[in-house]
Amino acid sequence: MLGWFKKKFRKEKDTAPTIDTSVEEQKIETFSEEELPAEKVTEIQESSPETPEMVEDVEAKEEITSAAHQTEPATEPELKSLEPVSEHEEEGDTGTVATSLVDNLANIEEIPPSPPVLEDNISDVVESSEKKKKSLFSRLSDRLGKTRETFTYQIDALFLGKKEIDADLLDDLEEILITADLGVGTTEELLDYARKKVSRKELSDPNSLKAFLKERIKSFILENETDASLVMPKKGPFVIMVIGVNGVGKTTTIGKIANKFLKSGSSVMLVAGDTFRAAAVSQLKIWGERNNVPVIAHKDGADPSSVVFDAIGIAKAEDIDVVLVDTAGRMHTKDNLMEELKKIKRVMGKKLAGAPHEIMLVIDATTGQNGVSQARLFDSAVQVTGLTLTKLDGTSKGGIVANICREMKIPIRFIGIGEQMDDLRDFDANEFVDALFQGEATNQ
Repeated sequence: MLGWFKKKFRKEKDTAPTIDTSVEEQKIETFSEEELPAEKVTEIQESSPETPEMVEDVEAKEEITSAAHQTEPATEPELKSLEPVSEHEEEGDTGTVATSLVDNLANIEEIPPSPPVLEDNISDVVESSEKKKKSLFSRLSDRLGKTRETFTYQIDALFLGKKEIDADLLDDLEEILITADLGVGTTEELLDYARKKVSRKELSDPNSLKAFLKERIKSFILENETDASLVMPKKGPFVIMVIGVNGVGKTTTIGKIANKFLKSGSSVMLVAGDTFRAAAVSQLKIWGERNNVPVIAHKDGADPSSVVFDAIGIAKAEDIDVVLVDTAGRMHTKDNLMEELKKIKRVMGKKLAGAPHEIMLVIDATTGQNGVSQARLFDSAVQVTGLTLTKLDGTSKGGIVANICREMKIPIRFIGIGEQMDDLRDFDANEFVDALFQGEATNQ
C-alpha cells in the first residue's frame, strides 16, 4: 500500500503540497531589521559555525522538501489531512509529518474499490466478435453467388415438389454436378454412393439427398484439412515458394499473404524471382511498399536462382521470419521451364536446409478442370504442399474446390474472393460448404 501511495503522489511538481523551508530566512530577516544593521547580519552569517544539530535539521528539511516535490497533486481530502502544519514541522521535526502520512495511508485503505465491469466488457467483446464473424461469412456467401446459382439453386429447383428419388432425378443431378465443375470422377462417386443409400432405404426423399450431398462434399475437402496449417521451422526463416501458370495472380497473392504474416507479428521479406515478365519486379515492389517490407531483386533477365540464393542469405543475416519468393509464370506443359523451377528449389535447399518449407501452387478457379491438370504436373515436378484458389468470386465453377481436394490430396491454404487485402481468406471447409449451400429453397 505504501508503494501505491508513493506512486499516487509522483508526477506534477507545480501543484504538489510542499513544506515551508524559508523559516530560517524569515528569522534572519527579522533579526537584521530589529537588532542589527544589514552589514552586521552578513558578517554574522559568514562567521557563525554550523553546529551538528543545525546540519541535521537542514538535511531533514531538504529530504522532506525533495519528497514533497516528487509527489503527484493531492486530492482535496488528502490536502486537508496534511494541514495545518505545526510549528515543530516548520522547525524540521519530521515525526509529525511521518504521523500524517501514516494517517493518510489509513484513510486511503478505507476507500472502497470501484464496482466491477468485467462481465459487461466480456459481453461487448463477444458480441463484437460474433458480428464480425457473421459479416465475414456473409461476404464469403455473397462472393460465391455465381457458383450457388449454377449449383445450389439448380439443385433446389430440381428437388422442388419432388417426393421421391428416382432415376430421372439422379440423371438430372449428375448434369448439375458436372456443370458446377465437381468433375466426372467426383460426380460418379457421389451418385454411386447415393444410389446405394437409396436402395437400402437410407435416403427416402430429395431433402435427405441434399443433406447427403452437402456432407459428402464437405468430407472430400476435410480429408486434407488436418494438414492445412503452415508449420514454421524452429530456426531460420520460413521460406514459401509461390508457383503457377501465367495470369493466375501469384504476385497479388504474395502481397496479401505478406499482410497476413505481418498482422500475426512476423517479419517478412519478398523476393522477386520473376526476372522475365515485364514489370514483374515493379509490381512486387509496390506490394512491398504497401506492406512496408523489403523486396530483394536483381536486374531484369537475371538468373532467378541467384536472386533466391542472395535473398535467403540476407534473410538469415537479418533474422527475417518469413520469405515469400515470387517465380515466373510458366505453362505446366513446358518441360524446360519446369526444370528451371526444380533448379530454384535445389538452390534454396543448399542455402538453407529444409527450404522451401512450403511450395504453394496458385490456381485460377475460373479455369475449372484445367486447374486439376496444372496441379498434377506441378506436383510431379516440385511436390506441391499447398494450394491457393483465386478468383472464386468470378466463377460459377466453385465445385473445383471439392474436386481438387479429392483428386490431389493437397490442402487448400487460401481462397481469393475479391480484390481487397482482406479478400484472401484462410480456407475453412465447413465455412465454405455452409456458404455454398446457404439460401437454398425449401422443398415443398
